[in-house]
Amino acid sequence: MRKIVLTFGLIAGAMLSAMMLATLPFMDQIGFDKGMFIGYTGMVLAFLMVYFGVRSYRDNVADGQIGFGRAFVVGLAITFVASACYVATWQFIYYKVTPDFAEKYTVYAVEKARKSGASAERIAAQQKEISEMMAIYKNPLANIAITFLEPLPVGLLFTLVTAALLGRKQSRRSTETAS
Repeated sequence: MRKIVLTFGLIAGAMLSAMMLATLPFMDQIGFDKGMFIGYTGMVLAFLMVYFGVRSYRDNVADGQIGFGRAFVVGLAITFVASACYVATWQFIYYKVTPDFAEKYTVYAVEKARKSGASAERIAAQQKEISEMMAIYKNPLANIAITFLEPLPVGLLFTLVTAALLGRKQSRRSTETAS
């Protein structure tokens, strides 16, 4: 199981990292809204590796049969490996490539609020909220924990769907031929 989890988790992690490295340093040109769309699209593509990894485990290790629970565990392990790569890449980018990310994001959020017609009080409250969040982000452990939570829901969704699709103790075809 370890080899499959590492192989597919690292492939997914490399995809996540490549997408982040290709977009985050150019957020000024891309824009935060488009960047978020590109980022989550990259996550969806990367987490397709959960399906392929669980299928590989089922076909090559589990003799073509896998239960929902085991499929879920394999998929979750792949998700954790990929998410760890995502976190490591973000730490590098945040601290080395774009150390002014917090300031740029604050400017973007305030400008977006202004354009939407928010009141001065609402803008000030939002600016304070972002400043507090960015202060938390300065703590590396909090930064890691928060960043880990970004791809996790996408990976968890793919894990659940994959386990539901592939997680059967016995395929229908083998049951029908046995009858």
